[in-house]
Amino acid sequence: MPWMVNGELVDEDAVRAEAQMMRQAHRESVPDMDPIEAEMQLKEWARENVIERMLLRQAGQETVPPFKPPVEKDIAAFYAKNKQKFYAPELCWAKHIIRNVEPEAGEEKALEQIKLSQEALAQGESFESVADRFSDCPGNGGNLNWFPRGEMVEEFDAEVFDLPVGQTTGIFRTVFGFHIARVYGRKPAGIRPLSDVRQQIVEALTAERAQQALEDYIDALRAKADIKQVRSAT
Repeated sequence: MPWMVNGELVDEDAVRAEAQMMRQAHRESVPDMDPIEAEMQLKEWARENVIERMLLRQAGQETVPPFKPPVEKDIAAFYAKNKQKFYAPELCWAKHIIRNVEPEAGEEKALEQIKLSQEALAQGESFESVADRFSDCPGNGGNLNWFPRGEMVEEFDAEVFDLPVGQTTGIFRTVFGFHIARVYGRKPAGIRPLSDVRQQIVEALTAERAQQALEDYIDALRAKADIKQVRSAT
């Protein structure tokens, strides 16, 4: 039998479309459920989603209702309670110049080009400028941003993680080709300070409160709504 929400029929085509969109994620969440039971549950959840959207539309509230944003006290409390979530391994910030070794050209051409890069650096040209002129990965000054050990190949880590900040490597080889790297910063392993993760916490708390505000509002709408199955007109 069809469903009705405050006198408006639930669009079964919308329910089927919602179920199809949810199907893969639902299957992965209940892999051991009996297929018939899983299909019934999926359809029920899909209908609930459609009904919730109908309630919001009928109420003229299709965006998140107002809620109290997190304040500094909330942010500090979340950080204190969840410090282990903000553990970070040792991080290095480096920029690099790379000349790829192409199979058809061999190593000589790549080595020649990386040596030109080294000469330009020795003459005082900025690392970023040399990277954009000579590197096979131009356009961002060779910036690799922050990365932990193991994200780059072993040979690259060996060169940069023990290099003092502000220093530049010599030419070195990896499976990709020839590199020159410069270290711009290093962070030791440990719990990241609140100042580093504040925005991340704000975003998490804001999303959590927005979701809770929406769920509370929908619950209030449901409590007042007339939701029922009706006999099909024949």
